[in-house]
Amino acid sequence: MTGRDTSPAGPRGHEGAGQDGTGQEPGGLVAVRPRVGHIEFLNCVPLYWGLARTGNLLDLDLTKDTPEKLSDQLVSGSLDIGPITCVEYLRHADELVVLPDIAVGSDGPVMSCVIVSRVPLAELDGRRVALGSTSRTSVRLARLLLEEREGVRPEYFSCPPDLDAMLSQADAAVLIGDPALRASLEQAPLQGLAVHDLGEMWKEWTGLPFVFAVWAARRDFLAQRPEAVAAVHRAFLESRDLSLAEVAKVAEQAARWEAFDAPVLERYFSEALDFSLGERQLAGIAEFARRVGHDSGFAPDVRVGLLEPVPVG
Repeated sequence: MTGRDTSPAGPRGHEGAGQDGTGQEPGGLVAVRPRVGHIEFLNCVPLYWGLARTGNLLDLDLTKDTPEKLSDQLVSGSLDIGPITCVEYLRHADELVVLPDIAVGSDGPVMSCVIVSRVPLAELDGRRVALGSTSRTSVRLARLLLEEREGVRPEYFSCPPDLDAMLSQADAAVLIGDPALRASLEQAPLQGLAVHDLGEMWKEWTGLPFVFAVWAARRDFLAQRPEAVAAVHRAFLESRDLSLAEVAKVAEQAARWEAFDAPVLERYFSEALDFSLGERQLAGIAEFARRVGHDSGFAPDVRVGLLEPVPVG
């Protein structure tokens, strides 16, 4: 759903927008809905499924796309609030504020961020590794794990996330999201390929969760409409909590339109994915930044700036 506002305030404008987070301006004029990103992968279904059930869906102007493209749109100002990959947030932390207690990550195996390989990882030194082009964070994590944990220096190249096409040119492929699920659950077993889960590798290496994406608001939008940001934050927390409480129903409905059956999706939503952002997740982000900041466009000691509660009264 990507509705477009045609109110007197002008499409996409913020000046004069209502400050109560309800979508209503003083004097009865219709405010512009917050422009919010929507990751088109299955890993975000539980964050969005409950929006209609809670009545919050029509309060948002949703744009659906890949994590990489949504990150670029949030940074450029085409979106007001939305998911952003961890690497891109860290690069633009001074322009964004993170919504607390909501993220996409894992505290162990994640199922949908993987390296699929023809050979053992220790034999990839000097060999070609194809990097799927939909998330800079997963690509950077894969490189970190290969180079620092496994001690190999492959030859990397980027390409669309199609396993067969990737392995026609490489000995291993990095995939995320739905293509990674298909590769790890279906294609790799049929082809005798090894699957290495990035979330599991990181947890074994550091003992910490890994955060692939956070939800953030632009600081300029927050300054203009703090109540709207708080309302969007509450909407996503309510949606997530309802979805996880009814996860079997979410999985059953999603399975009607996907190549995965309901039990697999229920396990993915409730066991593999971690939608929280607390102290341990923040420690995982800090550890990742410390390890990769020197060559990734941000300071190794960059801090995550969290949204403060809106004062009441």
